[in-house]
Amino acid sequence: MEETISLKDLFETLKKRLLLILAITLTAVMVSGIVSFFFLTPIYQASTQILVNKSNSDQVNYNPAELQTSLQLINTYMVIIKSPAILDKVIDEMDLDITSAQLSEKITVGSEKDSQVMNISVQDEDANRAADLANKIAEVFKEENIMKVDNISILANAQVTDGQSPIKPQPVLNIAIALVVGLMAGIGLAFLLEYLDNTVKNEQDVEKNLELPILGVISVIEDAKMEEMKRRRTDRKTRSRGESFGS
Repeated sequence: MEETISLKDLFETLKKRLLLILAITLTAVMVSGIVSFFFLTPIYQASTQILVNKSNSDQVNYNPAELQTSLQLINTYMVIIKSPAILDKVIDEMDLDITSAQLSEKITVGSEKDSQVMNISVQDEDANRAADLANKIAEVFKEENIMKVDNISILANAQVTDGQSPIKPQPVLNIAIALVVGLMAGIGLAFLLEYLDNTVKNEQDVEKNLELPILGVISVIEDAKMEEMKRRRTDRKTRSRGESFGS
């Protein structure tokens, strides 16, 4: 027997489990908000830009082959910036109580597309320290010049703006995600409970589970109606006896 589910059945299931769905959704939103606002540590980011040229030759006479070579070396420069050779000196000059590996986890180095400009971004719990680290890394990289590059220029120093917001956590985004996930979890659990509920509640359930036709239905009579029916039966008997005596 092929079983079909109508939209009406789906809406009835959601209506019946509405409190459960709302409870799960609100719980997810509250937990996400509490964790985001009170338990997660704000992380700030500061960035600096540096330009690396392989040579100081005039731009008019610049050889395209040299430009291509410089672009290919960008990946090497990015590795050098996060290497212990640079980071250990940064740690010494800033008197940091961390290892180069721990500092490397805070750093992201990227390059602008098809350019010799590199971005050094540092994430830290303190906005000022993040800016100081980014600037110091660019400075040490320029001073050390491990690749013996002719020209390294710092284009923009990292700065801290007034009222700078952390890049993470993002409470509003976390709450929005929790709302969607909680709603989906609540709806999924509602349908799962409905699927696992094999109790017989009406004649339709008998037909569906037993695949047998319904021959008759015993109606449920409320106690108040039973009392009313007994009272009327008693009244009829009393009237009948009175009529018998009167005749």
